[in-house]
Parts: sequence; C-alpha cells; structure tokens
Amino acid sequence: MSAEPLRVEVVYSPAPRTVHRRRLELPPGSTVADAVRASGMFGDGAPADLAFSVWGRLASADQPLRDRDRVEVCRPLTVDPKEARRLRYKGKAARRGSG
Repeated sequence: MSAEPLRVEVVYSPAPRTVHRRRLELPPGSTVADAVRASGMFGDGAPADLAFSVWGRLASADQPLRDRDRVEVCRPLTVDPKEARRLRYKGKAARRGSG
C-alpha cells in the first residue's frame, strides 16, 4: 500500500441543477464516510436518509476508496421514476389534445 495521499472528489446535488464538488486529499485507507466527513458539506455528518455511490455504483459508508475515486452523495427520491414518466406523458397528451 502506498503512502501517497488519495485524491478523491465528493459530489452532492442538494436540488435539481445545483451541484457542490469538493476535491480532497485523504490518507491511504480512507473510506466513503471519511471523504464525506472531510468534504465539510454536511457539518457534523451526512443525514441518515442519504445514500452513497462511487463512480455511479452503490457504495457503503465503510467502503475503502482508491486514488481518483468520485464519491457521489445521493438524495432520496421524492417521486417514483415510473410515476414521474407517467405524469409527464399525461401532461404532453393533455397539451396535444387542447390544440
């Protein structure tokens, strides 16, 4: 294992079209939780309802990181994606029928 620090990026989108990014250097052996804590985005700690991924793959808080990993902090879904699609389709159909 190298003594070189890990360079990682932590990304969080608190709302649509809003993205916060932090580039960090962490000691070898650091975990996803260490990166999120070091990012300072959440003060004392990330809310319990958030999930994490590394390069788009679901990750646990205790997953070890590798150099140049990208940690994504994921918000909970507010609407089921299938329901959102259904609602969009209904809206388009209503607009087509009124013209």
